Amino acid sequence: MKEIINYITDYFRSIHIGVLMACTLLTALMIFLNFHYGIDNKIDDLNSIVASFYHRYLIFLIAFALPYIFHLLQRKNYFRSTLIFSLIFLSPAIFSWKMAMSTALHLSNDYLWNYYWNQITYWPIRLMVMSFILFIIWKLFYKKEPFFGLTIKNFRWKPYLIMLLIMVPLIAAASTQPDFLSMYPKLKDVDLVLYNVKNKWFFHLLHELSYGSDFISVELFFRGFLVLAFIKVVGKDAILPMACFYCTIHFGKPLGECISSYFGGIILGIVVYNTKSIIGGLMVHLGIAWLMELGGYIGNSLR
Repeated sequence: MKEIINYITDYFRSIHIGVLMACTLLTALMIFLNFHYGIDNKIDDLNSIVASFYHRYLIFLIAFALPYIFHLLQRKNYFRSTLIFSLIFLSPAIFSWKMAMSTALHLSNDYLWNYYWNQITYWPIRLMVMSFILFIIWKLFYKKEPFFGLTIKNFRWKPYLIMLLIMVPLIAAASTQPDFLSMYPKLKDVDLVLYNVKNKWFFHLLHELSYGSDFISVELFFRGFLVLAFIKVVGKDAILPMACFYCTIHFGKPLGECISSYFGGIILGIVVYNTKSIIGGLMVHLGIAWLMELGGYIGNSLR
């Protein structure tokens, strides 16, 4: 844990304070505009995949490209790198497609079971599509390195367990809040289907494993790709643009979760920058996700 604290301390000592403040203010402004005007909800209501993709791409591009422009103002012109310039504009498109794409399948003649099985396939399909896109980029430009941080080299599990334990009281506190309980557990989305089903635990477990696969794609993309694919050119400066972008994918979540995602993104980015592995961050992220599921279940049960 001391090693991780040193990573964080060294980062904040080296980062340009003006860029940090600009990125933080940008993120705060985008959070305010989203929650004040309900932007994410309006995008969710769009019936067009193209329109949904376009609006999300615009939001993600602003959150990701502007921090690099802030660095440009400090005479760090990363746009001179053809690869980095291309990836800055391509990256928001990849995640926009992940969120906007339609994966609805006819898996059962029973309406409710068809809904359940589509919930189960929703996240894994998106993981496979994103992994395929990232694999192509890795194969073309980064094949001499591990696949965007999927390595156990430099991985020590104890510091991440401590980080996870620190989150337990925070999640317990969040589990008393109405906005949190209205969203979690995600498991309640399929409870109607499983009302009279035997071996309900199996279908619950399947849902939670499917839900967990989404965090593999998130860690692979944000920490593995947006940090490790960029650091050869931009170094530590890859962390803040990633954190700003990462925050915007939480616009549909409770306000506290959205705000904390920015700071959590910075911390996980710092760790990945130093360890070159996303395994620890994945352990923390999955642990938090399933603890939030548990907190939501207990919190709703006590209401």
